[in-house]
Amino acid sequence: MTEPVAEETRRLTVFLVDDHAMFRAGVRAELGAYVEVVGEASTVAEAITRIAATQPDVVLLDVHMPDGGGRAVLDAMRRSHPQVKFLALSVSDAAEDVIGLIRAGARGYVTKTISPDELAAAVRRVADGDAVFSPRLAGFVLDAFASRPDVPVADPELDQLTNREREVLRLLARGYAYKEIAKELFISIKTVETHVSNVLRKLQMSNRYELSRWAADRRLV
Repeated sequence: MTEPVAEETRRLTVFLVDDHAMFRAGVRAELGAYVEVVGEASTVAEAITRIAATQPDVVLLDVHMPDGGGRAVLDAMRRSHPQVKFLALSVSDAAEDVIGLIRAGARGYVTKTISPDELAAAVRRVADGDAVFSPRLAGFVLDAFASRPDVPVADPELDQLTNREREVLRLLARGYAYKEIAKELFISIKTVETHVSNVLRKLQMSNRYELSRWAADRRLV
């Protein structure tokens, strides 16, 4: 007599949290063959309500959103729904973002350059209780939990910047052109220019080369 296999064949349920509709649509299409995407949200409040309603196995969570981002979702959900596991999926690979999300309760952190197959595998591993990180990010976590003093956790100058300004700064420091930054972050070139102008003003710098050195000194690049 054949043994039941329902548990083995049950598709994992996944919820998407990201403020870019185009990105969510892409992830939904890429993961559709591997998991069941049971919902999505573009704001923190929406995410909290819908995750509670759907109770997915894994939440793919963006780090930076206009109304608080992944940390706010984690802080609201981890006590009331401890069975739901969170995997950060972000354009940011900055140490302070990785450490902040892991300390808040995320089971892993991968960047948006990850392939569909790798993302599906990461979701499965997180659902099974493993911790998953994009290769260079694991070192940040090891450093932080070993109480290494050279890992940046708080920075008064960095704290002046909004989440979006940090993302723009990071890409700018890597040598991205304004057009490339706009494409990466799904915003207009004019908006990129505005963010760069705001960062220069807040940090009292005059050009992108100073910004690049400043970002490199803080391991943001």
